[in-house]
Amino acid sequence: MKRVRAKALQVAVIMGAVGGLMSGCGTPNSVAVANTASASIKPAHDVKGKVVTLYFGSYSVTQQIYEQKLFPMFEKYWKQKTGQTVRFQASFDASGAEATAIANGLPVDVAALSLESDIDKLEKAGLITHNWKATPTHGMVTDSIVAIAVRKGNPKHIKTWADLAKPNVVVDLPNPATSGGAKWDVNAIYYATLRHSSASEARSLLTAIVKNVQVLDKSGEASMTTFVNGVGDACVSYENEILEKSNHLKTFGEVIPSSTMLIENPIALVDKNADAHGDRKVAQAFIDWLEGPDAQRVFMQYGFRPVNPSLKSEAVKQFKKPSDLFTVADVGGWSNVNNTLYGTNGIWNQVLEGR
Repeated sequence: MKRVRAKALQVAVIMGAVGGLMSGCGTPNSVAVANTASASIKPAHDVKGKVVTLYFGSYSVTQQIYEQKLFPMFEKYWKQKTGQTVRFQASFDASGAEATAIANGLPVDVAALSLESDIDKLEKAGLITHNWKATPTHGMVTDSIVAIAVRKGNPKHIKTWADLAKPNVVVDLPNPATSGGAKWDVNAIYYATLRHSSASEARSLLTAIVKNVQVLDKSGEASMTTFVNGVGDACVSYENEILEKSNHLKTFGEVIPSSTMLIENPIALVDKNADAHGDRKVAQAFIDWLEGPDAQRVFMQYGFRPVNPSLKSEAVKQFKKPSDLFTVADVGGWSNVNNTLYGTNGIWNQVLEGR
């Protein structure tokens, strides 16, 4: 099975041609891309239509689960159901960077990104033309929550968001300019404070925490890698990433603040690319399968919270529920969040200026 790495594909798209790319297995792969405005790949199927290549893009945190578990499972499922062989070529990067690459021509058929506004970017680029939220899970493929990774035994006694602002606490945090995960992290810190205090106190706390950040990593995965490598006292991250990288809390711990945000991760068929490649049917089937119980149980094994209603009772046994678990909708939706925090004159840029 061939995997195309995000950086290699992105560079190739920008250059206007892809040839002899290196796959994830280290073997060359030939893909033809027309240009940044209209990337096209000839669908990889034989004359009888028995083989199809599905082009997939997601954020870096999910790479292991897709490559090691979900791709092989779906290939087997689809072969048994239809007799057709599916092969995946996949790109993984920080969610914001991945969305930008797809909007600029990365020829992805299915995009599973970190946040809704990244999918909105593809809609605005004219790549998604259907109502991608019209699914039983409202277009979401996984849930998680924003939590804090701490060193084993929690030597800095971190229990709340405010504790991340203490002197001599080094915090690992990714950069919202490139990382969808970072937006979830910053959202959780700011709005958890705002819901129980004032806007000025929420901004002050975010400012104080950012001053304890030594490096703003490109992605949530990179930030967690920084923590795993021994840098920092705490890492703000997805709960699923904390559980996976800690071997389910064996190597380091997790703190769930009493007020935190529900992470909702979207998935969508990229109409323009899927139609150009002739693989819409398989692409949609893959999305439907990912939202079903078999795939959702795999996500749960990796620390994600399921979006499939049939698994909610199982999730209650596996995951803790904070007393104040709020959603993006609860704080005004992504348009309001982006304007407030990440716009040109938004709070995040003001915080960075005062860092």
